[in-house]
Amino acid sequence: MMRKILRSLPFKLLSGVVLGILVGLAANEAVMNVIVTVKQVLGQVITFCVPLIVIGFIAPSITRLGKNASRMLGVALLIAYVSSIGAAFFAMFAGYGLIPHLSIVSSAEGLKELPEVIFQLEIPQIMSVMSALVFSVLVGLGVTWTKADRTAEILEEFQQIVQQIVIKVIIPVLPVFIACTFCGLSYEGTITRQLPVFLKVILIVMAGHYIWMALLYMLAGIYSGKNPVEVVKHYGPAYITAVGTMSSAATLAVALRCARKSTVLREDMVSFGIPLFANIHLCGSVLTEVFFVMTVAQILYGRIPSAGTMVLFCLLLGVFAIGAPGVPGGTVMASLGLITGVLLFNDTGTALMLTIFALQDSFGTACNVTGDGALTLILTGYAEKHRIGENIE
Repeated sequence: MMRKILRSLPFKLLSGVVLGILVGLAANEAVMNVIVTVKQVLGQVITFCVPLIVIGFIAPSITRLGKNASRMLGVALLIAYVSSIGAAFFAMFAGYGLIPHLSIVSSAEGLKELPEVIFQLEIPQIMSVMSALVFSVLVGLGVTWTKADRTAEILEEFQQIVQQIVIKVIIPVLPVFIACTFCGLSYEGTITRQLPVFLKVILIVMAGHYIWMALLYMLAGIYSGKNPVEVVKHYGPAYITAVGTMSSAATLAVALRCARKSTVLREDMVSFGIPLFANIHLCGSVLTEVFFVMTVAQILYGRIPSAGTMVLFCLLLGVFAIGAPGVPGGTVMASLGLITGVLLFNDTGTALMLTIFALQDSFGTACNVTGDGALTLILTGYAEKHRIGENIE
């Protein structure tokens, strides 16, 4: 039993977090030179594999859906958007209720700078994640419309290849990558020196994340008629990985593994939904961003934006979130135009927003990834209610 625990992915990931923090507290610049270099290399490997995972899982899944592919894609986009704007409005109401009563100090000064990497290894992706997503959707739909059986078989074989890459490459290097990430945060002082700032804002936002995840899973359970606990209980490793990588895309391999352990999720819906939602469903990041822009506005400008302005910001942010890359800070980077154009933040406000968002990005990503399981349960329920057959060989 003990050996099984020691070999489990959650234990390895948690060990990476703890070891990374301890090494970061004691490390000197020479040690950190090596660590940031290892992190950069591993990060490049993981990032390179992400488009392959997206193509390998989404395209074959669409071909298996056959004539129902277009309809399932539309349903997935709709529920991802509804979840994102729902989280945004939830954060907006919480902001109006809580922020005026808070006294938040938001200084991020005094952090150490990480040393430069010893050598820069660039491994460019074969295409961007969003290009891979669009490519997968168009190829999958094209194969379905033309009934190109040979191409469908090639996509099935490619999926098996990608599965082995995930098992033999991505999963083994993730604990090391997470250890290096937390080592850097510990060395900089983000975890220690900025803890008071971190806690004041993050505890409120994290409570919002858990409330929203609970609501999503409850609604998914009601709609599908299945026990949502059978999904969420397997998501521990994915949650921890997301906290460490701060990237929905980098967590994709673990999320697929967790979702496949559920007895209530259909295999075809997992292969189709989890990679798709990793790129279009960013409810945790949206919730966080809405609460933070209201907090920053109160700190810098002495007032929260008007209700009309915030409603417009929330509705547009849901659209921008669908197109945002599932990488660290992807949501806030994609929506900088909204922050400056709709909320009229100046350079100081934008910089402060980016800083505070970066301090909690890991927890928002973990909410995104865990929420994907609930949306996949809704897809499973939809497929069964509309008698869409399961096409798995």
